Amino acid sequence: MTKASEQVRWTITDLEGFPDNSNRYEIIDGELFVTRAPHLDHQDVIGVTYAALLHWSLETKLGKPYITPGIIFSPSDAVIPDLIWVSNERRSQLIDNSGHLTGAPELIVEVLSNTEADKKRDRETKLKLYSVQGVSEYWIIDREQQLIEVYQRENGILKKAITLFKTDILTSPLLQGFSCEVASIFE
Repeated sequence: MTKASEQVRWTITDLEGFPDNSNRYEIIDGELFVTRAPHLDHQDVIGVTYAALLHWSLETKLGKPYITPGIIFSPSDAVIPDLIWVSNERRSQLIDNSGHLTGAPELIVEVLSNTEADKKRDRETKLKLYSVQGVSEYWIIDREQQLIEVYQRENGILKKAITLFKTDILTSPLLQGFSCEVASIFE
C-alpha cells in the first residue's frame, strides 16, 4: 500500500515531456488527469456556445471567449477548460509569454463528457478548483440531459444559482445584455 507522502505529485514541468497527441493532460492538486479528444457532439455544443459569446463580445468589445485555453493556476494546478470568457482588462493581467492564462478568467464553461469519472471531475473537483481560484461564474452544460447548471460566486465561493432547461434563456449578470436560447445550444 502506498502512503500518501509517497504518491507522485505532478507539476506543469512534467507535462513538457508528454507526447503531442490528441490527449488532454490536466493537473489538479498534483494529480494527473488524461482524457481523449471529446465526442463531436461535445465539440458542437462548445462551438455554438462560443459563437453566442463571441457575437456578444464583438458587439460590446468587453472581452473575448476562448476554446480550450490552457490555464496555469500553479505548478500543480493546470487545466484546459472547454471554453472561457475573459474581459480585456483581466486578459492583459493574466496572459504569460506562452499564451497561457495564469489566473482565473471571469467565466469558465465545461461540457460534460460521457464517463461518470469525467462528470464527477467537472461537477466536484473542477468546481472546487475554480471556486478557490476566483472564477466569477461557471457553467456546466449537460448535453445528454440538455440543461445548463449555472454557478455564481457568492460569499467567496461558487454556488449553484440556477439550472436552465431547453425552454429557458441563458443570461448572466457578469455579461450584461448577453442572452442565448438554451435550446439553440443543443440543436
